[in-house]
Amino acid sequence: MIRKAPLGQFLSRNPFPHGLTDGLFYREKMRAIHRVAPSGIEGRILEIGGGRSGLASILYPNADIVTLDVDPELGRLQPPWARSTFVCGDACALPFADDSFDVATLFDVLEHIEDDRRAAQEALRVVRPGGYVLVSTPEADWHYPYFRIMKPFCPHESELMREWGHVRRGYRDPELAALFDKPPELRATFINPVTAFFHDVAFSRIGKRRRKVLYALAAPITAVGYALHRPSTRGTETAFSWRK
Repeated sequence: MIRKAPLGQFLSRNPFPHGLTDGLFYREKMRAIHRVAPSGIEGRILEIGGGRSGLASILYPNADIVTLDVDPELGRLQPPWARSTFVCGDACALPFADDSFDVATLFDVLEHIEDDRRAAQEALRVVRPGGYVLVSTPEADWHYPYFRIMKPFCPHESELMREWGHVRRGYRDPELAALFDKPPELRATFINPVTAFFHDVAFSRIGKRRRKVLYALAAPITAVGYALHRPSTRGTETAFSWRK
């Protein structure tokens, strides 16, 4: 049985630099994923659309991991901590047999896929009975920047959607349940209205020096918002766990 990394160890491996400022949003995402991920698995994981994150390798340090992405160039750009086998493939037509994996992940993937229903069903198909599909995705009403005051300093939402390759903004819970034919077993939100300010600053056009000042001014209330965030707290994004 392979255990997931302890929460502190997992969060300390945040791949974003400055994990408590520019990378706080990713730390929040990691904490939510850790909350819904099973504590022990048999050991084989498929990271669908893993890109260059290597997140599954950080979550389950000793697991046998396969990273699949449609871009073959990403095979050369895997991070050093990703001890995985890279496979170029389509999330809607996974090149694996039924019941091949203990866990399949779709971290920030479904909102980029036109035929999201097929991608969800493919993830379920390759997971063994009793295995898990882990998902993270924005909420359907996600908007950026969260605070109107940041609009002069941030790219327009449509620009971000194009840059990030979204085909939809996000999902409501019933929409995701329909993709997987049932509600998730667990869910945990992340990036609440307080901590979202750090997210907006991180993705703004504000220079590093001014950014540091804003982080320092907002740090006390942001720290409280982060500490008090629970899985059911209102958030702009959510992590889910389905059990097959």
